[in-house]
Amino acid sequence: QVQLVESGGGLAQAGESLKLSCKASGSIRGVNMMAWYRQAPGKQRELVARFSYGDSNYADSVKGRFTISGDHAKRTVDLQMNSLKPEDTAVYYCLQRSSGIDYWGQGTQVTVSS
Repeated sequence: QVQLVESGGGLAQAGESLKLSCKASGSIRGVNMMAWYRQAPGKQRELVARFSYGDSNYADSVKGRFTISGDHAKRTVDLQMNSLKPEDTAVYYCLQRSSGIDYWGQGTQVTVSS
């Protein structure tokens, strides 16, 4: 059984920083892509950042503020979020892909107040 556990969410004021972490456990091998998604109330889930063997890309809304980093061997992926804005408020989900299967975390709430 594969489990992704996220941590680091919480409450921040605009301009502050938070760091999210995600670690996979269980029978998951050969993770070739890791990502963070988010879903705000009443909106669809959207890709925030994606990481694969040193290459990363970001949603336009977070470029220059968020940084994704990952370790394929350790099956961990982090998201450093700086200069947070109220519009970053959402539930953030970790994804790790292995052998064409997407595994999701349970989500962690990030709330940014103005």
